[in-house]
Amino acid sequence: MLEGLYSAAAGMSAQQEQLNAISNDLANLSTSGYKSERVAFSDLLYNPVNMAGTETTAGGGANAEVIGRSEAQGAITETDNPFDLAIEGPGYFEVKRANGQTVLTRNGNFDVDASGTLVNAEGNRLVPPIKLPPGVAAREVGISTNGTVSVGSRVLGQIKLVTVTAPDQMLADGASELIPTATSGAPHPATGTIHQGALESSNVNMAGTMAQMVSTQRAFQMNSTSIQTDSQMMSIANQLRPGS
Repeated sequence: MLEGLYSAAAGMSAQQEQLNAISNDLANLSTSGYKSERVAFSDLLYNPVNMAGTETTAGGGANAEVIGRSEAQGAITETDNPFDLAIEGPGYFEVKRANGQTVLTRNGNFDVDASGTLVNAEGNRLVPPIKLPPGVAAREVGISTNGTVSVGSRVLGQIKLVTVTAPDQMLADGASELIPTATSGAPHPATGTIHQGALESSNVNMAGTMAQMVSTQRAFQMNSTSIQTDSQMMSIANQLRPGS
């Protein structure tokens, strides 16, 4: 009977992990470049048990964990802002934080800081940095599909897209920034293209995610009910006396 309690408790924990991922996806429904989380379920260990004199095995329940993010392309939305950049195909923008750490992002909501250097919404500069000459207006800046930044016939630099061998192994740090790890591999050139004056929307499917949330909540409730039933049965068994 205890095995049933353990299995149901593990199921509740797994469904809670799924709910956490769903909640995070819904919270970032309007975050540019956001990629939905992927959750995987697996069986826990099976143990031998004796039930009514018969040897059998009982599972320990299920386990769930986030195994990465969906790489599905989000919708491209035109903004007409020359510093908004959407990636079409594989790739990430590489930006450097104030502490020197390099992170990757699909969020192309860029602007210029006081020095005229392109930065993202968090103030992190592109790698390699792109700096506009003094007095250049935003509408004068052209960015080609291969990332070449120019003002008229003058080339200012190139925005280079990168990727990693195992994107699922990067660490999420914020809604749209990812940190490469030893298991993800170091950044290397990507084959995607850049669309100026547009942003990539979150790839979260609201209808599908809401349906998944309802299903997950019901599974959580079923496991909770199972624990209550097992607890009541154990209470009844404890009250039984021989010969009564």
